[in-house]
This record gives sequence, C-alpha cells and structure tokens, in this order.
Amino acid sequence: MSSCLVIIPTYNEAENVEAIIHAVFGLEQGFEVLIVDDNSKDGTAEIVKNLMTKFKDKLHLESRNGKLGLGTAYIHGFKWALQHHFDLIFEMDADFSHNPKDLIALRDACERDGNDMAIGSRYIKGVNVVNWPLGRVLLSYFASIYVRVITSMPIHDSTAGFICYKRNVLEKIDFNTIQFVGYAFQIEMKFNAWKLGFKIKEVPIVFTDRTRGESKMSKGIFTEAFTGVIEMKWRSLWGK
Repeated sequence: MSSCLVIIPTYNEAENVEAIIHAVFGLEQGFEVLIVDDNSKDGTAEIVKNLMTKFKDKLHLESRNGKLGLGTAYIHGFKWALQHHFDLIFEMDADFSHNPKDLIALRDACERDGNDMAIGSRYIKGVNVVNWPLGRVLLSYFASIYVRVITSMPIHDSTAGFICYKRNVLEKIDFNTIQFVGYAFQIEMKFNAWKLGFKIKEVPIVFTDRTRGESKMSKGIFTEAFTGVIEMKWRSLWGK
C-alpha cells in the first residue's frame, strides 16, 4: 500500500482539530496527517502538539508565522510531503465539510484505478451540498460552470478542496508559478495538472458546511477566483 499523507491547513480551528485528527486515524487504512497552522490565536497548534505524543510518527505539525493564505499553506505541505517521500498526498479541510471516510474513495481512485489525481466532487452527480444557503450553492455551482467555459477544463467541481495527488503530479507542477491563494488556487492547481496531461478523476462526495468555528470565506476570495481564471487562461495561451 502506498504511503499516504493528509494535509490539513488550520487557522483558529481549536474546536475541530482534535476531532478531525481522531477521525482520520480512526480509519482502518494507514494515513498520516500534517497540520499546517498559520499562527492560530486559539491554541490550535498546542492541541496538535499534545496529540503528537499519542500519534507518534503519524501526526506532524508545521507552524507558520502568520495568516499567509490557504494556497501557500498547501504548497508548504506539498513540499514537506515530497521531502518525506509520500506517494499519495491529500488536501482536506479541518472543519468536517469533507468526510474523512471519503479519503478511502479518493485513495482508491488513484492507487487502484490508475488515476494521477482524484477530486472529491460536489457536482459530478447533481448538487451534493448540505447546510449551505441557496445563494452560496448557486454561486459555487455556477462558478464551476464559468471555469469550464473559460478554461475548457472538463472538471465539474473546479474549486473543490478535497483532493488526492500522486506525488508525480506535485513533482511536475512548478509551485513558483502558482499565483493565487484562495478559491483560485484550487482552480490553478487543477488547471496545471490538466494542462500537463495527468489523468484526473472526480469522485462524488457530499459536502457538509461546518457546524463549529468560523468560515474563512470572504468576498475577496470570490473576486480572486472570478478574475484569476481569466488571467490564468491568458497566461497559458501566451506560455507565461
């Protein structure tokens, strides 16, 4: 079985982080977890440090000096994962919007079915979102349609943040060229993998909005995604 690392970025996730760690380690398959914490003020990192004794050599922590953005947190985690020779690298939120049990389906899509990248998709089979207001569901759904139209990328949930990469995908993508930090980061990573010719599979999941802690979503993140898609497509056309 491939070695698997689940990267979970955190900022003020004290209400969720212990439970999500226990949920991942409660799976029968052997996943390791890397928490990338952006200097949380609520003690998130301290909770992780206390758990590292219990989950020795399975739970890892990288603490950063400030709130530097989701995209840079994942890139930090990707580099760490490659340095430590993991075969499969996962992205997952800390707030249970992604069901840890679905890690198995994402892993199987890559390890068993031969895909290079697996995306936990809210929109591959209808709309599978729980507890979001209708306006946010529509915004997210039509954002993905907008991305498909602009980029021609055949992915239904381009802003999804529940992903499994084979290490060769991350080895091939030049992180220095990734420009975005929010929703557009997720789009840009998928776009790069698709342009490089990697085999991508969308796996249906049910996305459930957080019940604890505060959402990190902001108007600026949506704006970055809207304008960033056009900029990203333009750069690709001109080889930049």
